[in-house]
Amino acid sequence: MRRMLVGFALGIVWLQQRTALPSMLFICAVLCAFACTCLLSFYVPRSRNTCLIVAAFIVGFTYAAWRADARLQYTLPVAFENRNIELTGFVRGLPLEGEDGTRFLFEVESNETEIANFPRVVQLSWMAVDASRRGLAAAPPPPLWAGQRWTLVARLKRPQGNANFRGGDAEAALLARNIRATGYVSMPESARRLSTDARGFALTIDRWRARLRERVLAALVGAPHRGIVVALAVGAQDVVSDADWALLRATGTSHLVAISGLHIGFVAGLAASIGGWLWRRLRWRGMPLPLIVSAQKAAAATAAAFAAFYAALAGFNVPAQRSMWMLCFVALAVLSGRRPASSLVLAWALALVLLLDPWAVTAAGFWLSFCAVSAILFAIASRGRRASVGIADEPAESGRDEDLIPDIAHGQPRARRLWRDRIVDAIHRSSARSRSWLKRAARSVGRRIAASARVQYAITIGLAPLTAYWFFQIPLLGPLANAFAIPWVSFLATPTVLIAVLLPAPFDGFAYRAAHSLLTLMCDVLAHMSGPQWTLWRLPQPDAFAMTAAAFGVAWALAPPGWPLRFAAPLTWLPLVFPPSHAPQGGAFRVTALDIGQGSSVVVETARHTLLFDAGPGPESTRAGERLVVPYLFAHGLFTLDTLMISHSDSDHSGGAPAVLESIRVRQFVASLRPHETLWQTAREKGSDSLRCVAGQRWQWDGVVFDVLWPRAGPLATKPNATSCVLKITSAAGRSALLAADIESDVERQLLQQDPALLRADVLIVPHHGSKTSSSEPFLDAVAPRVAVFQVGYRNRFNHPNPTVFERYRLRHIELSRSDEDGAARMEVSADVSIERFRQTHARYWMGR
Repeated sequence: MRRMLVGFALGIVWLQQRTALPSMLFICAVLCAFACTCLLSFYVPRSRNTCLIVAAFIVGFTYAAWRADARLQYTLPVAFENRNIELTGFVRGLPLEGEDGTRFLFEVESNETEIANFPRVVQLSWMAVDASRRGLAAAPPPPLWAGQRWTLVARLKRPQGNANFRGGDAEAALLARNIRATGYVSMPESARRLSTDARGFALTIDRWRARLRERVLAALVGAPHRGIVVALAVGAQDVVSDADWALLRATGTSHLVAISGLHIGFVAGLAASIGGWLWRRLRWRGMPLPLIVSAQKAAAATAAAFAAFYAALAGFNVPAQRSMWMLCFVALAVLSGRRPASSLVLAWALALVLLLDPWAVTAAGFWLSFCAVSAILFAIASRGRRASVGIADEPAESGRDEDLIPDIAHGQPRARRLWRDRIVDAIHRSSARSRSWLKRAARSVGRRIAASARVQYAITIGLAPLTAYWFFQIPLLGPLANAFAIPWVSFLATPTVLIAVLLPAPFDGFAYRAAHSLLTLMCDVLAHMSGPQWTLWRLPQPDAFAMTAAAFGVAWALAPPGWPLRFAAPLTWLPLVFPPSHAPQGGAFRVTALDIGQGSSVVVETARHTLLFDAGPGPESTRAGERLVVPYLFAHGLFTLDTLMISHSDSDHSGGAPAVLESIRVRQFVASLRPHETLWQTAREKGSDSLRCVAGQRWQWDGVVFDVLWPRAGPLATKPNATSCVLKITSAAGRSALLAADIESDVERQLLQQDPALLRADVLIVPHHGSKTSSSEPFLDAVAPRVAVFQVGYRNRFNHPNPTVFERYRLRHIELSRSDEDGAARMEVSADVSIERFRQTHARYWMGR
């Protein structure tokens, strides 16, 4: 059964790696293969196990394909994007309130377009600034709760996420949540709340979670770690501060923020203890309840019920689902009088999680949760035989007190001897019992410490490759930090939060504040532990070969004692720890235009140096510098920048620079900014050499020449675009790339007047995102690019690139790439020029749908 369940899961995993959904012809062929497999297993008994695994794999693949096809049927037609559409429906989930508005899920019941397969669930933003744009007084959005019915006008677009090499897949996350369109409330003044609210079990849970969140936030106004208390109470992580996230990730304790299997297991165990204790003391018509149903079965049912309740409170995230299904399966086995193997319980939980959500395999939480439990079970199974032998070989303690009392000398008077015998007997009995109790206590504590150490070792070893893959780092203090934080959160903070959830107001406030005090102490200790930089080991994202080798190494290291060559297991981690270099050859360079939405950020790599040209938007917009640019650099092992060049002060180019300076070592900061700009001070505080960007600057890295063509020396112009840095990069073979930032036609004319030959380049990062004020025909004729890249946001409000300008490029037969269609573009420039588009080389069936 275990093999079949794993085969079912592997079929689902394979489907999620496909570039397109299988056709009907392919599905028919798969069903024929399934039938043949079943027949083969019937007529050839020896191959039955293999045939059943293959059949389960086919079932999983076909099931995932059916679910995906059914979900993708609901889509927003391209013709209706960015159009005002009146929607009627109700609010779902937990609306996220921010400083500038509220983001929420909206389940559509009807729409004015009358499209049959209109998206059922859309993600909307209700911005406070929308009213002020229409000349009205700016007002915050109304309070939104799950179940509220509204009729509102929204502008939608198809689900689109940033697509970068080795980056997260936002479109897969939207598909997993069944969000088939995103947008904003375009006419908030016309929104009307309907009198009747939607009902249902899920909406009731959401409303309860929202009320609990409000109670926590009201009790902890201004508290620095209140987001962690909210996360422990209702599983919502949107209030956790960036500082707390950074601290938890650096110490490997971020799993404690979510209501995970650890917390659900603790709640279930506590519920089982209380339920069993009460059951033993209750009667039904004079008969003790344990005579009707055993206390063990009652405790198991209570544990499963509370696990389901707490998982619902957490929003049914994957770790919570995994723990809930395992507890429910164990409870069912106890009620039926069975004792299933732990691996079978885990396999059933795996199959049930994927049965409900086939897209769970695209999330980090799925792999971290199941691999952690698998590592623990494998480590326990590996030491099971030795542990049992060790316990059996311990010398048995005699239960007779007479064996512990030495002989008493004879020859003394009987009365005196009896009196002394009693005293000596009492002393020896007391001493023997004390020694025996201390020995048992010491052995028990030692066994518990050893078991905890083995579990922590198994988790650390098992999750290290996954942590490097998903987060590009391994917290070296993770085992020590978890050894302190896990008991602290499990036995102190979480019970206090649960008590606060059960208490009525205003008494709950005292418990919430007590929980916050406990978490404050924990965070202070973790901050002290994570002070030195060596505590966090950063690694580039490993490839498939490194992950496969590391997986074998994990199994090898956790194998039973006596397994051959266990000391050699760390050798399998060498591809993970020391990955091969993918840097360009000497004299060549690589240009990667990142997909960061409406903005610009370009990474230039030579054999031993790296330059980042612009850093994308910052907190004032999409936080692309923090969300996309820094993770991209970490994923590629670029932990040091030789130069960070900020072309000008527009926020879509410079907004992400503080995040880069905060996270990555920058040797030199070059920018075209006014002296009063705060970025200069930030760069100096981080130890970077500061230099203004001026035409005529020239340097060489690894045989590649860098030339700054603009701006001229002197005072900066009032308009930032007019003083944008223009950088030309030339390989040893004479091929070049031109990074034109946001220059417009007037600057283009001045560059042409200086020396048109300097502008000629094979690769052009299109100036000003392809706006109508740039890319003049004389400029394009002078540059004569072979490849041109437009860095634009999907359905951006500026309508970049301008259709006329885009046609101007197309008529010159230039190979074009748009970040809103192709994702990130990577150009290898050496003796020739090649381009790689992310959405072509890393396509998945949900992209663009």
